[in-house]
Amino acid sequence: MNNVLVRSFLVVLFAVFSLQAIAADKPVFSKNGAAIRGYDTVAYFTQNKPVKGKKAFSASYMGANWHFSSAQNKQLFLADPKKYAPQYGGHCAFAIANDKLVAVDPKAFTIVNDKLYLNYSLSVRKRWVKDIPGYIADGDENWAKL
Repeated sequence: MNNVLVRSFLVVLFAVFSLQAIAADKPVFSKNGAAIRGYDTVAYFTQNKPVKGKKAFSASYMGANWHFSSAQNKQLFLADPKKYAPQYGGHCAFAIANDKLVAVDPKAFTIVNDKLYLNYSLSVRKRWVKDIPGYIADGDENWAKL
């Protein structure tokens, strides 16, 4: 009987850890092996513009390769990747708010409360900025369910 209890406990423990691992594996948008089409996610914060990264300054995070425009940006990212990684795995924030998973144009970005949000296109970004708080609330809820 003790053996059955131990095995049952181990099965439950394994199930809990498996669910946590699945929940942590959210998809990161990447194209040609590079997160956010190879753009430097740190540059959005430090230069307030999209800057193409270089393969020479790359790092792996969340199963994707991230390119940076400088060794300094790479180090900033590695020191705190959650601070610099775009919300919703770099997928379109407007689409996530509408319960869809869509690619992005790295030039269509917004930083809100020190978080990076990307959109499918500049025209979609124009729609997204009309109700950023509402779309973020919907996006957060939908992303948690993904």
